Amino acid sequence: MSSLSKGLGKVQVTLKWDPSALGTPATDLDLVAATYRGDAPHGAPAYLVHFGSRSPDGTITLNRDSKTGQGFGPDEVMTLELDRLADAYTRVVIGVVIQQDGDEKVFGDIPNTGVRILDGHVELAADDLSGVPDATAATIAEFTRDGSGSWRLRTVVRGFVAGPAEFSDLMGAARA
Repeated sequence: MSSLSKGLGKVQVTLKWDPSALGTPATDLDLVAATYRGDAPHGAPAYLVHFGSRSPDGTITLNRDSKTGQGFGPDEVMTLELDRLADAYTRVVIGVVIQQDGDEKVFGDIPNTGVRILDGHVELAADDLSGVPDATAATIAEFTRDGSGSWRLRTVVRGFVAGPAEFSDLMGAARA
């Protein structure tokens, strides 16, 4: 476990939601991580981690991926080994996006949505996405590397109306 005074080392992001009502289409939410280089911290992501992928160096992995919200505990779990990330990367943005299968849903339609960011057993942040009820995607956190090389967390809940491909282009943009 990393010490907060020395910056973050290895963190987990968890996501949960209740399954859809019986007889209705399943709801699929996905965690997404976008990694940015120091020379373009608000440009295009150097790479994305989401369902079916991981970072090229294995420092960011999606350990659990649910397509229905069914099961016990978190439905999705992403591990970020920030202390192992190459020095070229100075920013990682985490987001949640709803997979749309014809029946467009927004976060306000999905019961008991919850996101947690943990450093070991210490909860660093939590949100239920109720602040972005009309969004189909949202950023939830930003990890940045400071001048000493330590990683810091800033919670950034910001909603978007975008599908997965469009969201990956928007999630790291600087606020206007």
